[in-house]
Amino acid sequence: MNKSILFLAGLIAFASCKNEPTVKTEEVAVVETPSRVYPDQISKVFEAHGGIDTWNNMNNLCFTLPKGDINEIHTVDLKSRKTRIETKDFVLGFDGKDLWLKQDTIAFQPERARFYHNLMFYFYAMPFVISDEGITYSEVPALEMDGVSYPGTKISFGNDVGDSPDDNYILYNDPTTNEMAWLAYTVTAGSDGPSERYSFIKYATWQDVNGLKLPSELQWYKVVDGKPTEMRNAMNFTNPTATATQLDIATFLKPEGGVLVE
Repeated sequence: MNKSILFLAGLIAFASCKNEPTVKTEEVAVVETPSRVYPDQISKVFEAHGGIDTWNNMNNLCFTLPKGDINEIHTVDLKSRKTRIETKDFVLGFDGKDLWLKQDTIAFQPERARFYHNLMFYFYAMPFVISDEGITYSEVPALEMDGVSYPGTKISFGNDVGDSPDDNYILYNDPTTNEMAWLAYTVTAGSDGPSERYSFIKYATWQDVNGLKLPSELQWYKVVDGKPTEMRNAMNFTNPTATATQLDIATFLKPEGGVLVE
């Protein structure tokens, strides 16, 4: 049995990754919830990255994506998946129901909001996001790279799960450490159905984030005949935090001057 502790938060200041909250918490209840059963290989991957219980005890995740002279700050409520992405030029958010955008000029194209609002979170929070409800796991052939055979597990979604249920992912783990090594994924946003055209990300380096092993760099690779060949670009993740703090709901609400987007 997993034990999750519910907290009653009081005196919560407005919180985001830029501004650590001042929170007074009080333990009010202990609720036992049954453990989900995962395939053995996926369970080993979770364990190699700090354990699924450690992940489930976290309520928020924050990280920064440096993009030239712009820092893109992501704040995510892990239980509701409410999201806030903030830069000096725009703020994009999801309040659990609606997407909103605030900007003075067209720094961010509104039509990209649905696709982008949780995209980088999903890549960053691997492998733990594949513990979500409504996911089907299946074994696929290993990825053979540079003399190493990386076991593969395909992740697919139920029809009503997420914004793009036709997307598929394949997690390839290191056969020695069980850490994630590669992620293959399809993109179906704007298309009429599933795709068999996979892109590949190499999970190159890791950092400890409050007991979780999360990436510090992701490397996107060129793909030839369905296999990664050479790196084409990389992205770094900085200033990561993951805590049990329950962020103020105001963090994710549309601010004055913001507009709803489709």
